[in-house]
Amino acid sequence: MALVMIVDDSPTEVHVMRTALEQQGFETVAAADGSECLKLAREMRPDLILMDVVMPGVNGFQATRTLARDPATKAIPVVMISTKSQQTDKIWGLRQGAVDFLVKPVSAAALVAKAREVLSRGGDSET
Repeated sequence: MALVMIVDDSPTEVHVMRTALEQQGFETVAAADGSECLKLAREMRPDLILMDVVMPGVNGFQATRTLARDPATKAIPVVMISTKSQQTDKIWGLRQGAVDFLVKPVSAAALVAKAREVLSRGGDSET
């Protein structure tokens, strides 16, 4: 099954997402911030990254932009998941290289469905 990286500085959010995904057969790995995500993404090459936006240090927008520009990680689809719900936040996330943007709170069913959808289309953006 696919390896999904969860990037969020909230242990509670990581636990909720990890539980939802693992119950459906996904493998997961977690990173607590953008810097850790960048390091782990290069090492582990996950099939999908679920990226929070607001984190200390390297935020989700910065990490997504770096992943999209790095030849080693640019093929990994990133779905941003954030409490930031403005249309401008979504547009900015997509411009940084994300393939989709979900607003928290995200139900377990919606999270799993989005992961399956993105993985089935090979990470290509809908835009």
